[in-house]
Amino acid sequence: MAPAASNTSSLRWAILGTGAIARQFAQALERSSRGRLICVASRSAAFTAAPEFGGAEIVAGYETALARTDVEAVYIATPHPNHAEWAIKAARAGKHVLCEKPIGMNAAEATAIFDAGEQNGVLIVEAFMYRTHPQTSRLHEILASGRIGRVRLMSASYGYNKAYDPEARHFSNALGGGAILDVGCYCVSMSRLVAGAASGKSFADPVSVQGQASRVETGADENATAILTFADGMVSRIACSLTTVQDNTVRIFGEKGWIEVPSPWFCSGRQGGSSVIRIHQDGDVEDIVIDCSDWLYSLEADAFAASVAAGRAQGLAPSPADTLGNMRALDAWRRAGGVTYVSEAPGRSPRTYAGIELARPGQSAMGHVSPLPIGKSLSRLAIGCMGFETYPDAQALYDAFFEAGGNVFDTAHIYKKGLSDTLLGHWVKSRDVREDAVIIGKGAHSPNCYPETIGRELAESLERLQTDYIDIYFMHRDNLDIPVGEFVDVLDDFARKGTIRAFGGSNWTLERLGEANAYAQRAGRQGFSAVSNQFSLAEMLEPVWPDCISSSDADSIAWLRGRNMPLFAWSSQARGFFTDAMNPDDPATIRSWLSERNLGRRERARILADRYGTTMPTIALAYLLHLDFPVFPIIGPLTIAELRMSLAALEVSLAPEDVQWLADGDRP
Repeated sequence: MAPAASNTSSLRWAILGTGAIARQFAQALERSSRGRLICVASRSAAFTAAPEFGGAEIVAGYETALARTDVEAVYIATPHPNHAEWAIKAARAGKHVLCEKPIGMNAAEATAIFDAGEQNGVLIVEAFMYRTHPQTSRLHEILASGRIGRVRLMSASYGYNKAYDPEARHFSNALGGGAILDVGCYCVSMSRLVAGAASGKSFADPVSVQGQASRVETGADENATAILTFADGMVSRIACSLTTVQDNTVRIFGEKGWIEVPSPWFCSGRQGGSSVIRIHQDGDVEDIVIDCSDWLYSLEADAFAASVAAGRAQGLAPSPADTLGNMRALDAWRRAGGVTYVSEAPGRSPRTYAGIELARPGQSAMGHVSPLPIGKSLSRLAIGCMGFETYPDAQALYDAFFEAGGNVFDTAHIYKKGLSDTLLGHWVKSRDVREDAVIIGKGAHSPNCYPETIGRELAESLERLQTDYIDIYFMHRDNLDIPVGEFVDVLDDFARKGTIRAFGGSNWTLERLGEANAYAQRAGRQGFSAVSNQFSLAEMLEPVWPDCISSSDADSIAWLRGRNMPLFAWSSQARGFFTDAMNPDDPATIRSWLSERNLGRRERARILADRYGTTMPTIALAYLLHLDFPVFPIIGPLTIAELRMSLAALEVSLAPEDVQWLADGDRP
């Protein structure tokens, strides 16, 4: 749900926090043309007033400010470890949010923040004040005009000297201290702005981030440098520091000249003045003077009011995509420099990014069924666990999936060399949802597909997952050199012990699976209860990975339907084949998906997407949910926005004739 445009000519503000930046913003609001400060919220009732807040009411507790009906927008001026919680809570309270940079501790928090804004129809913008100053707009125009030719190189610095104090926010790990998040974020933001301007866009994301950092005893970085490389070959060298004074200048080098910006961050000053963009070309120097009497943060407040009125970020104010790109680059820089925070540790907090306990959803569109003898019902969608590299990323997606009614999590012994198991295990334990969650585990992947492998790998997965059983265990591959009964015997033994509750085959032929169940029946053993093969509206032509098996063909569908066999479908949306970004020239697409039959199905999905007011991927996923045998699509979102697109399939009710038409092009 996108933010609705507003006719409000003047926003009524609350400020959360009472520190230095809160006071600067409050003073600037007095001089803004489109803003009025209603109240300032303090964590402590002991704080009563400050001259910089003028006559604004001081209230105790951030919740108090969010509950006020006379407040339309909030400026979050707390330390950044608190940004996600209060931005999300503000969005849920129906308030527009201007949040100090960085918007969160990492990109995962940023995705949760923007999802809250989207779900509640409010605007959320990261507060990079330099972005709304006329100097930055003029710089963008000069670069976009090609004045200095193709931009090849730039440098940006932001550094100052702060006396070391492990308790101060600048150096405290618990308070998100460190130069990269405090001031390095400016250098990354400007680099992406320059790269975008040079290519005719508002911003561009780097294709690689190399970096290093020197850290103090708290783990925070006191000095850090990075090299950002962009797709067009532009390279940005950036440096930030807390204990070293730097020139705090941006220099941009092109094929026909170079530009110097002596005051890139505070432009013409906090309280107005003059600044300069200096162009060096053919031995000449031209100073473009920017005179601006407006206060820096007044410009930011008025730009935010204009964005609220328009329903989206205006000008060069960061859009959600811009901010997310910035946070991902900062994450990469911190990883390269070894900078981590206690708040990012796996399972550290039992609370969501909103600062509350995970919600146990009641009735939801997800729907739950019980097709397997595991003592639990299953959500219609399963989330794949293979894509996550960090716990914050996994937490953001797992929280959102669970609160939407999802409870099936698909992992495997080989995924990320065990990291996927480990991250999921930490999440399940910290959220105390083991009896709610249905964990799919897989093992015995080739070339280690042997009966004796199953027990060893199962024990390792159980340890990583911090549990004593797996709900549904799939053999990840088959080994035709092994009599199928040997696999059944081992799996049945683990089922009898309760280590697994049900089992099946992933990337098994249905014929071989039938042989396994025939043996189980003869031997009085538990048989295979489910299968996990590739299945989607698009039929896989060639395996995307070696030894993969697809069951999207008509014969396989008939086999599954005849036995009412639950199918857990991986690559359920054909790896992006139904997105607008599908590249018909991509070798992987050509090899696995590009056929006249699949292109016809894609076109029919597009037609139905238009008719149902949704997207092609949503229609492709809804098709699986409308088949007449139990299909559980495994989705692989990497952002909450991608998750929401998949969840939208649950709201689509396809007519039976549409389901048939999608598959074969015929109307019944």
